[in-house]
Amino acid sequence: MKKIGLTVLAAVGLSGCATVAPLPTEPQVDIPRFMGTWHVIAHIPAFLERHAHAATETYELQPPNVVKTTFRFREGSLTGAEKVYRPTGYVDQSSGGGLWGMQFVWPIRAEFRIMHVSADYQYTIIGRSKRDYVWIMARAPEVPESAYRALVQRVSDAGYDISRLRRVPQPGVDAAE
Repeated sequence: MKKIGLTVLAAVGLSGCATVAPLPTEPQVDIPRFMGTWHVIAHIPAFLERHAHAATETYELQPPNVVKTTFRFREGSLTGAEKVYRPTGYVDQSSGGGLWGMQFVWPIRAEFRIMHVSADYQYTIIGRSKRDYVWIMARAPEVPESAYRALVQRVSDAGYDISRLRRVPQPGVDAAE
């Protein structure tokens, strides 16, 4: 019985060795500059946002490290019912600002990694180490196609399956579903 227990323990321990490479995180994020409204341009969506249209995420800093968040979108179409969620972000200050815990329900905090933010703070990519969800966001509801392709390439380079990426329709923008 002891041998079986040791074998199971070893198998579980070795399975942890087969993890994917760590998800890149922006080494230094100017949190006050990151605040404000971001439009979700594309995502690998969580369940509640599978049919999101006109999605935005707005951040408001409550110093030193709490971020009041408002996630808003239209369900199913640009004129669908508005859905609003208000999770709270907690910035890991030791991470340079690139790692947050996002809490939708107490006491659970989901990992929230700022994988990329452009030098002008116009584009960002948020991901998770599990590579199950990702969000490409911009300050404007529309981005040039060349910028979009470059952001998608970053998502791909980070190890995501970009065939699961969904463009989020925004008002006044022709976006493919």
